Amino acid sequence: MKKEDMNIVIVGHVDHGKSTLIGRLLADTNSLPQGKLEQVRETCRKNSKPFEYAFLLDALKDEQAQGITIDTARCFFKTEKRNYIIIDAPGHIEFLKNMVTGASRAEAALLVIDANEGVRENSRRHGYMLSMLGIKKIVVAINKLDLVNYSENVFNSIKEEYGKFLAQLSITPMAYIPVSAFVGDNLALKSENTPWHNGLTILESMNAFPCEPPLTQQVFRMPVQDVYKFTKNGDDRRIVAGTVETGVIKPGCSVVFYPSGKSSKVKNIESFPQKAIESAFAGQAVGFTLDEQIYIKRGEIMTIDGETPPPYVSAKIKVNIFWLGKQSMQKNKKYLIKLGTEKTSFVLDEILSVMNSSDLSASAAGSCIKCNEVAECIIRTDKPIAFDLTENIANTSRFVIVDKYEITGGGIVLADARDEESDIQKRVMLRNYKWEQSEISMESRAERYSQKPVLLVLTGERDTDKKLLAKELEKSLVEKNGRFAYYLGIGTFLYGVASDIKSQDDTSTEKIRRFAEVANLMLDAGMILIVTASSLANKDLKIMKTVISTDIETIWVGSEITTDLEADVVISDDVCEENVAMLVDLLKNKGYMFKF
Repeated sequence: MKKEDMNIVIVGHVDHGKSTLIGRLLADTNSLPQGKLEQVRETCRKNSKPFEYAFLLDALKDEQAQGITIDTARCFFKTEKRNYIIIDAPGHIEFLKNMVTGASRAEAALLVIDANEGVRENSRRHGYMLSMLGIKKIVVAINKLDLVNYSENVFNSIKEEYGKFLAQLSITPMAYIPVSAFVGDNLALKSENTPWHNGLTILESMNAFPCEPPLTQQVFRMPVQDVYKFTKNGDDRRIVAGTVETGVIKPGCSVVFYPSGKSSKVKNIESFPQKAIESAFAGQAVGFTLDEQIYIKRGEIMTIDGETPPPYVSAKIKVNIFWLGKQSMQKNKKYLIKLGTEKTSFVLDEILSVMNSSDLSASAAGSCIKCNEVAECIIRTDKPIAFDLTENIANTSRFVIVDKYEITGGGIVLADARDEESDIQKRVMLRNYKWEQSEISMESRAERYSQKPVLLVLTGERDTDKKLLAKELEKSLVEKNGRFAYYLGIGTFLYGVASDIKSQDDTSTEKIRRFAEVANLMLDAGMILIVTASSLANKDLKIMKTVISTDIETIWVGSEITTDLEADVVISDDVCEENVAMLVDLLKNKGYMFKF
């Protein structure tokens, strides 16, 4: 009979003995590599250092020098019931982000509290983070009982204090266990030093954790890592690659990608070094070839058509954020969110409530989230992204936040906060699902025209000469560079496709949506499409990005941007010839034009 697998994270305040507990547990269960224990003892003897079981895990030199766990260490051992992966997460307040990373894939947790020091701020903070990550299976190990003479009163006092705190998080630990990790009390065997404890040992409590249903029994989810195109020796495969998070898939399955809504069927499942395999399941890194060649990007989530619930898609999301940055998280400042393989910018749109993770005290929502605070809030991403809710699929509902190349926070998705862009996205997904695929692939068109499709949006104040620049650019691309390019004048669109819309507001949502749909068709044909628009705002661009599946480059014509648009390029309005040459070079440098 195949053993169960379980990931368990061990957390707690710095120096409360997490690494020692794991090291001793490995030693007592004979789970260490041959000679490892003797090697560490000898290293300590040579360096005139007292032996510590924590050194079995703390492999980093600066960790042993300082006596603290900095990174997240993993170790493996087996019992008769299970195969365990134990994640030793750092407890020091400076390394909380590493702790969150380590805990994000755990199913259960051991939370260690020093009996001599009692419940500390980080003890409460770690408990809150486990709750926020959806980890409810917790055992509390009250460690270093030898330092308080195995006092039952000390044990009960800590149990009562911490139990009241966890109750506010709706967490009831499976057990509180008195231990001395260094001595070995109540780890693998019951200790005679705690005759008043009639409960489980640490090892027994781990085996008593109920196992979640296997990930293979959940609906299928695979964030797209990349798409690879082969050309050597007549190999024309286009492989969609990634790591399966949940579920099982086989060749012949109909699949849908979110947020685009594009669909196809799995032709083959590729796995190196094998050429093809019969199925792929949770935990495997694999690639897929599809019956129909569709254009999808990194960050999309691959699903099996008809499985429920499907992912949510939105650019406005209700989340819980745990902020770890030194600088407060500010409203309306740009940050990056990484969810699955998707990475896009977002702003903190609204703070609904703020909670101090140490004492669970709530404060009125302000304009920022301070370090180590937890906030329920609304974020608005730069484009619609796909996600699940925490109670449905944890793996595709957890995210991290990046600010200036540094992870400064994390969180979970609570709900889809719908807006008008969400309604547009639903239309786009239905359009893509029903899209009649051409027999000519996007790669074939790119090869034929020596270019990739791109939408160039020239915008600026009404009195700037955007139209002249657009027409001269079109002429240069077609006549001098031999490209497949077209200038779509706004008047052509407004008095044609949009003539039934009574409003004369050129930036109305429905006009922008229709305009983007027309542009999407022309881009699907492989064009370099040039359009002009007066005073384009970020809201208008987001609608375009929701509808259009290829790249968009924004060029602000004029010396100063007068809207909230973050244009890709800003150019002057006085030298048309030089501007045309600069934009042609832009297309070349960004890879939209090749084979010169």
